[in-house]
Order: sequence, then structure tokens, then C-alpha cells
Amino acid sequence: MDFFSNDGLRLAFLDAGERGAPAVLLVHGFASSMRVNWVEPGWVETLTGAGYRVLAFDHRGHGASDKPREAAAYTPQRMAGDIRALMAAREVGEAALFGYSMGARVSAFAAHETPARFPALVLGGLGIGLVKGVGDWDPIAEALLAPSLEVVTHERGRMFRAFADRTQSDREALAACIRTSRAELTATEVGEIRQPVLIGVGTKDDIAGSAEALAALMPDAEAFEIAGRDHMLAVGDRTFKAAVLRFLERALART
Repeated sequence: MDFFSNDGLRLAFLDAGERGAPAVLLVHGFASSMRVNWVEPGWVETLTGAGYRVLAFDHRGHGASDKPREAAAYTPQRMAGDIRALMAAREVGEAALFGYSMGARVSAFAAHETPARFPALVLGGLGIGLVKGVGDWDPIAEALLAPSLEVVTHERGRMFRAFADRTQSDREALAACIRTSRAELTATEVGEIRQPVLIGVGTKDDIAGSAEALAALMPDAEAFEIAGRDHMLAVGDRTFKAAVLRFLERALART
């Protein structure tokens, strides 16, 4: 496994496809990893097969990357810095950003902070929750720190605790992450994201919020309904893959 460094942390990454091809950088969701979010659902294969160079990494606190247990390490701004550090390490000047759930939030922060680096943006599993929030996540932190899944009664807490157990995650690091990584952009800041944006949310997703409402805040955004999918299953949907490929072809042709 390959690693790069940023902010005093050692972070795992992958770099697939032809080096001279247009780059797409994948940013996974909370309690997941690049393997679970992007490799196993076939995204790396799909994108490299379509002629893109694909970069992905394990967020701090996730996968094979270092796992600080201080909440201050997990602000979206610091996590967005990991995106730019990976690009610098791999000598990639610009890349389309594709983030899912928490990764979509971090990607939006990165695209707002340094728009010239990111000519197109795909946000999956996050709609108007980027601005209005995605509910009370303190019970998720509590569920992650509970002695076992059996004692967790909060429904969403149980879902994420079970997912963290399945992925053999560091639950203390994840609890620290969830306390600070869910910071929001304002509606005004979202409106300043002028790159082409595709927002994909499952029709059964009760976490993300409306894709249409978020798209309406941006000058060049479109929403895509991932039919019949909830928050956990939408990421690998074949119709979403097709929509992303169509979007990237259009959006990157304009740059």
C-alpha cells in the first residue's frame, strides 16, 4: 500500500490509470475507506475504464491511514488539506472531485477554497444537508463509543456502529471525527461554487437532504435521483455510475 504525508499524518492512497489522463479524485464517506467506498463498488474500475486517472485515499481516522483521536484534527478545512497534499505528492495540478457523504462535504469545502484546482465536482449522498446540517449526530458518537452494538438503541447510531464494526474501524477516532467534520457551508458560500456540479442522492436516503434544493443554490449544478437507494446503497448504483460518466464527459470538455 502507498502512503503520503500531510499535517503530521501518514495517509494511505491509490493512484490508478494513465498518468497523463484527466484526473478524478475520490473522497470517501464517514466510517468507510477507499476500498469499501470506491474499489469494491467498482468505481475505480469504471473510471479508469472510461479513460480517467483515479486517485483515492483513506481519510485521516479511517482505513489504513493514521487515526488521531482529537476532534480538532477533523475539521473539513484540515481534511480538505489532505486532498491538496495528495495532489501535490502525485504531481496532479487539477482534478475533478467526487465525494460521497462526509467526503462530499470535504470536497465542497475544497472546491470552495481553491476552485481553480477542481474543474468539476460530484457530490454523492449529500444534498441540502451541506447547508442545513444532517441532524443530531451526537448519538452516533455515543453509539461508536458504546461497549457493544447490543446496548445501542438509537436507530442511526446502530446503523453506523454496525458499519464501523464491519469495517473494523477505530471507533474512538471516528467519534472524534464526527464531532467536527460535519461543519456546514453557508448558502452564500455554496453559491460561490461555480464549477459544474452533479449532486446524486438516493430516493430513500433519509440523511442527505434534497439534491434539488442544494443544486438550486449553485449557478451550474444539476441533481440526479438514485432511484430506490438509501444512503448506504446509493454509492454503487449503476444508474449513478452512468450519470457520473455522462457528467464528467460534458463538464471536463468545457475546461
